[in-house]
Amino acid sequence: MNFDKSKAAWEAGAAYVAGGVNSGYRTGLRPHPLVFQKAYDAHLVDLDGNDFIDYFLGMGPMILGHSPKEVVAAATKQLNESLLVAGQTPLEYEAARIITELVPAAELVRFNSSGAEAVQSALRVSRAFTGKKKIIKFEGHYHGWFDNVLWSVSPNPDEAGDPLSPTPLPGTLGQEDEENLIVLPWNNADVIERELAKGDVAAVIMEPIMFNTGGVLPLPGYLERVRELTTKYGAVFILDEVITGFRVSSGGAQRVLGITPDLTILGKALANGFAVAAIVGKKEIMDLIGDAKVMHGGTYNSQSVSMAATVATLKLLQSEAPHNVIAKTGTALMEGLRELFTKHGVAHEIVGYPAVFNVRFDLQGPTDYRSAMKANRAKYLDFAFELLQRGVRILPRGTWFLSSTHTDSDIAKTLAAVDEVLGLRAT
Repeated sequence: MNFDKSKAAWEAGAAYVAGGVNSGYRTGLRPHPLVFQKAYDAHLVDLDGNDFIDYFLGMGPMILGHSPKEVVAAATKQLNESLLVAGQTPLEYEAARIITELVPAAELVRFNSSGAEAVQSALRVSRAFTGKKKIIKFEGHYHGWFDNVLWSVSPNPDEAGDPLSPTPLPGTLGQEDEENLIVLPWNNADVIERELAKGDVAAVIMEPIMFNTGGVLPLPGYLERVRELTTKYGAVFILDEVITGFRVSSGGAQRVLGITPDLTILGKALANGFAVAAIVGKKEIMDLIGDAKVMHGGTYNSQSVSMAATVATLKLLQSEAPHNVIAKTGTALMEGLRELFTKHGVAHEIVGYPAVFNVRFDLQGPTDYRSAMKANRAKYLDFAFELLQRGVRILPRGTWFLSSTHTDSDIAKTLAAVDEVLGLRAT
């Protein structure tokens, strides 16, 4: 494939946009950041006319594909009603009602514009509710790019030191120190109890499944034990379901895994591409926000057009029709990949669910960040780039997102490209 027009546009754009991109997570992709002119169903078209089967899906949000007619129609209709009212519309109440019906932990809802903002609200209200200051997070878990949580997301193990008591490592230059943050290894309840027993922990925040780095599932009984410990020691249990919410199931990972946290962060698939996130949780905690004892604001929270899109998305997800489609295509893709990797002698592991799963090479059974990082990432990066050149766009970190618009033909073409790439690598 030729990427010349895309490269030229990116380089020209860098004269006006720092680095030519508007998110740091769009840098460093091979061959360079691509510039797209169109998106439809499960496909992207770049400036060079290359048509890609898309498994980025906007980094996860596009669970209904890039052009779901119901969502587009709802947003278009709302454009003629209102954009931003600095008040309420019935749409936000309808969206919140559906969330409370779908998500086990959702007794009350507050909308945000991004998951990163919703995380900040959760940490603030947790400190207010408990009267404590410290927060526990885990190596390899991502909760947004703000200073107080961008710690040990992808740390160098040699610098992080003791695996049972890691040294928190910042994720960027210019980051403020966070004296109230404790970083621990995931999937080890004993180290959590060690810290909770000190009596100064306000909250424990984690991804229920480690899809940001490595694709690691919780060990049997782990989440249940964390639930018991946070209750015992009076800490708030927060699940960051920005990725897993509405993807693992319409009720999120918590419904499938049978765990009910105190607070949950939702985003991405919540509004199928519109800038909507939410903090949801127990009434006794959320009432601190509702009563304005804990400040939560945002000019664009519950923006009218975004709420119309949210309602349309949630109604479709509540019907289970999208998940029924993805269950078929996603399962076929996962099984097809396993067969091809085995056929070509590639040691591998595929972990997850039809709508979101992780692929890694040369490693099986990791239980935390450090063990997951022993996978052959260089080999996977080459694999991803070779697929890109054959019209299949996958995330270099190993996460695959499926939409209800991926067709049997898309899956067949993807598997044919994988077969070709693996065959060439073997010669």
